[in-house]
Amino acid sequence: MNAEQARAILGAMTGSIENESVATRKVIAAVPAANRDYKPDAKSRTAWEIATHIATSDIWFADCILKGEFAWTGEPAMPAEFTDPAAVAKWHATHLGEKLGKIRAMTDAQLLKEADFFGTKGPVVTFMVAFNNHQIHHRGQLAAYLRASGSKVPAIYGMSADENLFAQA
Repeated sequence: MNAEQARAILGAMTGSIENESVATRKVIAAVPAANRDYKPDAKSRTAWEIATHIATSDIWFADCILKGEFAWTGEPAMPAEFTDPAAVAKWHATHLGEKLGKIRAMTDAQLLKEADFFGTKGPVVTFMVAFNNHQIHHRGQLAAYLRASGSKVPAIYGMSADENLFAQA
């Protein structure tokens, strides 16, 4: 991979992460605070656990990209600001935007640095795809919880049955 290719991946993936994050924060904010411990099965995480995992792991991914290495030491500490779903969404917007700005400012050498992502090796910029997909995966899980937990599903790609611009009032 050359620097031009790395920059193309960087531009596409930071743009995608920014765009996907808008819908992700809508889903996080839609978690009903009074029923945030909802989970559909004993093996499942609660809605709150998924919401906070999305927010903190997005920052973990960004920090790993910036450091050029991936090391998982367990779930990050819960930020004090995480008082309710809306606060998690707000924290995510602030911190992810800041991190994406730093990622966009990385040098070609930093983007091309060889990294090991849990046994898969490649230029660190290529793991922006995993970053993006991880967020989308967990957002899908969380969105599937919303109606069952007493909330409405926001529009993610186009409309939802709960957020339909063309529906009659």
